[in-house]
Amino acid sequence: MINGILFRLRAGIPWRDLPARFGKWQTVYDRHRRWSADGMWDQILRVAQADADVEGRIDWSMVSVDSTVCRAHQHAAGARKQAPHRPGRRTRPAQHRPDEALGRSRGGLMTKIHLAGEGGLRPLAMLVTPGQWDDAPQMIAVLERVRVPRPAGGHPRTRPDHLSGDKAYSPRCNRRCLRRRQIKHTIPERRDPRAHRQRRGSNGGRPTGFDAARYARRNEVERMVNRLKIHRAVATRSDKRAYVFHGTVTVAAVSLRLRS
Repeated sequence: MINGILFRLRAGIPWRDLPARFGKWQTVYDRHRRWSADGMWDQILRVAQADADVEGRIDWSMVSVDSTVCRAHQHAAGARKQAPHRPGRRTRPAQHRPDEALGRSRGGLMTKIHLAGEGGLRPLAMLVTPGQWDDAPQMIAVLERVRVPRPAGGHPRTRPDHLSGDKAYSPRCNRRCLRRRQIKHTIPERRDPRAHRQRRGSNGGRPTGFDAARYARRNEVERMVNRLKIHRAVATRSDKRAYVFHGTVTVAAVSLRLRS
């Protein structure tokens, strides 16, 4: 069943088209859906990250945040807004969303994946939202999902040594949150806030620091996104439920982590 999940992840085919050697497609899909709902894939990713951290294979010196838009197939639409109540059944998982992380634009239905990636070109945390949502408000939510356990004991590691992002993450609220968490960051300032600060003179405050050499490493998160989208089930979403697609992206992150 695990091989069937990985095969479908890479090929991007419908579940019904799984080759017979993987068993019944419904059984493989149910396993993936259940593990996506109860957070099993997230736990597997954390264990893989913990092992990599112990061996020194996570580059905490530079963590970058970015997002990528995935086209949603027509099969991804049509999920019911609310699951019917069935006596004796468990309630819906907390990952269910009323919008199912689908946004409509001129190109059709879109889904956006917000990522935090370390310097080793591996994802640390992910968040799935509708395609029209802005990047800036999601930065804090993505960073709060960074939790790498420490097998020797102690609190999980949640703070990188340095954070990098593009101009989309430059609002003051993000910078204040990073300073409060004592995270050094390299984020370029937008033109309009910079001009407004300069017009105010001494009342506008000090200019934000910017290290061009560190910012040059932001291409690492772009390359990480390209590696994730090699998996066709990530590049084109065909999962109806948002939590199932989040599980699909998490499986791709586990696959990248294990290959290192």
